[in-house]
Amino acid sequence: MTLTRARTVAIVCYPSLGGSGIIASELGAGLAQRGHTVHVIASSQPSRALPVCSRLFFHEVSAPSYPLFEQAPYTLALASTIARVVGDHHIDIVHVHYAVPHSASAYLARQALGAAAPRLVTTLHGTDVTRVGADPSYQTITRFCVEASDAISVPSEYLREQAWSALGISASMPIDVIPNFVDVDRFRKLEVREPQRFDELFEDSSTGPLLCHVSNFRSVKRVTDLLEVLARVRRTLPARLLLVGDGPDRPAAAARARSLGIQRNVCFLGKRSDFVDLLQHADVFVLTSETESFGLAALEALSCGVPVVGYRVGGVPAVVTEDVGRLVAPFDLDALAAAVVEVVSEPALRERLGDRGRERVLANFRREPALDAYERLYDRALADRGASGA
Repeated sequence: MTLTRARTVAIVCYPSLGGSGIIASELGAGLAQRGHTVHVIASSQPSRALPVCSRLFFHEVSAPSYPLFEQAPYTLALASTIARVVGDHHIDIVHVHYAVPHSASAYLARQALGAAAPRLVTTLHGTDVTRVGADPSYQTITRFCVEASDAISVPSEYLREQAWSALGISASMPIDVIPNFVDVDRFRKLEVREPQRFDELFEDSSTGPLLCHVSNFRSVKRVTDLLEVLARVRRTLPARLLLVGDGPDRPAAAARARSLGIQRNVCFLGKRSDFVDLLQHADVFVLTSETESFGLAALEALSCGVPVVGYRVGGVPAVVTEDVGRLVAPFDLDALAAAVVEVVSEPALRERLGDRGRERVLANFRREPALDAYERLYDRALADRGASGA
């Protein structure tokens, strides 16, 4: 499916290893490949590198410091950057990912631009609704700016319900559910896995099942739970844990590994853009989030044929079903460890779950249908300006 004509779209996102930034980057790349012109706006280059393409551009937001400011006014700097990019490049759509503070910045830019303002699309991603956006310090303005959008989308039914209840968006506001997606050619299942190739990453030379986790190491990810789970699994199996990513909770996780005496069986790899080559060889992916609107990291694991074990929270059950992994009651460490042991102890079960996971992704979470859905969303947002987009 293609639009009646190519559009010029500005995508506003965070550059971090979180799901919102990854989806925004992948969306921008996909739209550019379809013939649209895309301008990505962020505070730095996205962690998921943008491909070289003649229709894909990047604009860095600079928020100058000043002695008067306790913190640099990023929201204002972003609004000014959006207004400048729109003025220079005749943008049809400004599509912001993660509402706080992106929807407010886009709204302010649109007010400054007046009649020349483009249409505004907001995609909510999770904690911008359930945590940050719902916080009384931000809720009123976030809700107002999101409701001022010409179209709104979320990745799951769960988050749509939360947008209405927690953020307080009017129930009369239409919110499209467009599931997150994955590049199935990049995140693919290997014919033969070689977990032993990562033996050198661990101080303990003994081999065993490889558990993997990828996240931004924020409190909502509960990364210390991973160490607790590994310690329990190791009572039965000589398992190892590979952690990809970084963030504020990494020191606490490292300290917990030491206190449990398992630091030699844990590898903190840090931020890696090439982690697919690692993920493909894992025995199981472990998701310990307190809440997830969707679980993009779990989706990428499933696409690689890696079973997912995690907590039954938020929108995760819409991604991880019983035929592709195991979900347990939130924060039940013993149950989570038992689920990991079940999966990695039975090769036939592990392979069956991996195969079904790959099949589920191919059937429901490919990139092209998601791009179709976003193009339809843009069409609807532009509808009152006529087919020319003028």
